[in-house]
Amino acid sequence: MPANPGPPAPAAPAPGPVVVIRSRGYLRLLVLAGLIGVPVSAVAYGLLALVDRLQNYLYDRLPVLLGFGDAPLWWPLPLPVAAGFLVALCIRHLPGTGGHPPSEGFKAGGVPNPVDLPGVALAALATLALGAILDPEAPLIALGAGLGALAIRLIRKDSPPTAVAVIASAGSFAAVSTLLGSPLLGAFLLMEASGLGGAMLGVGLLPGLLAAGIGSLVFVGLDSWTGLGTFSLAIPDLPAFSTSTLTMFGWALLLGAACPLLAWGIRAGALLVRPAVHAQRLGVMPALGAAIAALAIGDGVVTGQDATDVLFSGQSALPALISDGAAWPVGAVALLVACKALAYALSLGAFRGWPVFPAIFLGAAMGVAASHLPGMALVPAVGVGIGAMCVSMLRLPLTSVLLATVLLSSDAVAVTPLVIVAVVVAHVVTGRLPEPPGRRLSWRLTRPAPGTAVT
Repeated sequence: MPANPGPPAPAAPAPGPVVVIRSRGYLRLLVLAGLIGVPVSAVAYGLLALVDRLQNYLYDRLPVLLGFGDAPLWWPLPLPVAAGFLVALCIRHLPGTGGHPPSEGFKAGGVPNPVDLPGVALAALATLALGAILDPEAPLIALGAGLGALAIRLIRKDSPPTAVAVIASAGSFAAVSTLLGSPLLGAFLLMEASGLGGAMLGVGLLPGLLAAGIGSLVFVGLDSWTGLGTFSLAIPDLPAFSTSTLTMFGWALLLGAACPLLAWGIRAGALLVRPAVHAQRLGVMPALGAAIAALAIGDGVVTGQDATDVLFSGQSALPALISDGAAWPVGAVALLVACKALAYALSLGAFRGWPVFPAIFLGAAMGVAASHLPGMALVPAVGVGIGAMCVSMLRLPLTSVLLATVLLSSDAVAVTPLVIVAVVVAHVVTGRLPEPPGRRLSWRLTRPAPGTAVT
């Protein structure tokens, strides 16, 4: 009889982070990540510049060229309708379904195929330039990951999957390097959203941080060379704020509890429209674009403000909202929040993009309204609103605190305790709310046959 072979030999332990960092292969990976950061960030800058120019041309210059002078009241109506039609065509006829559907939640990770990238870019361009209420992070992350993976595969066709994943992640970091005002904040958002962690966190994060830092320099250099702008979020000329009070903590608790309710309603609205979108995309998406435009026009008629306050992601309108909105009647701010939230829900249910900037804008608007409360000041109210609304929509508590404090720049230290309180309360309340009914309805009406996928 054959001898008993005994227990199998234990597998060799995986190398630790120190061993990996000291290896030549990892150093080569860092160099490649830094090099890839340059073209990827240039592509991201070009896309953002094109979106900005198209927005200005379509909503400001085109009415003048057509002889209308100032844009007539109805002018915003056809543009979101066209956005719905164009994005529907991209989703239906181009590979990749235009990218990740934002109504499915805030996700990061995964490497798109190169053939998917044109559809992602075109769907993003139509969404962002024509007035839907979403922002560019998701398309930029997908484009950065796809371009990074394509580059390493062109350099070395037999690259291991781990190396492809790391360089794809570095491309995503570079693409959003300064969009949120800081390369560190963009890197932190991607780290938290993708679930990176464990002992190898630093090993996987360093290439991305390097690409983000180089991408930030590329953005600054292109701004200086072209004069087109930095396309990063900034809130200038905030009033000084130095001391929190017990009253402010009380209002922070209430705002932290209120923002999840608004976010729940937005998610429910997005999920409720999805079955109709999936059933007849080419007919329903232009109709949703018309509804978004109607909300913008209605808000402008009632409040006398620009209809574009409701349209777009809210990134460019945020500084004016904070500087001028404090002088608006509370009712005008409340109507803006209601119209923007409804338009946001419709955009989430149909278009392509990510929910970060609209959440920031809505949180800031709620903060502007709350600044009229007794004992509450503008800057802490805005910081609390941004943090609470972001965590309610994104469910990323650390990123939400950083977003609120980084955007408030010199006031951040004094505001941070209030923001933390609001974010913790909002995160807990969000976790205890039931799933929106639209999620269950959407699944019942759109459940795919085995082996198929719903886009």
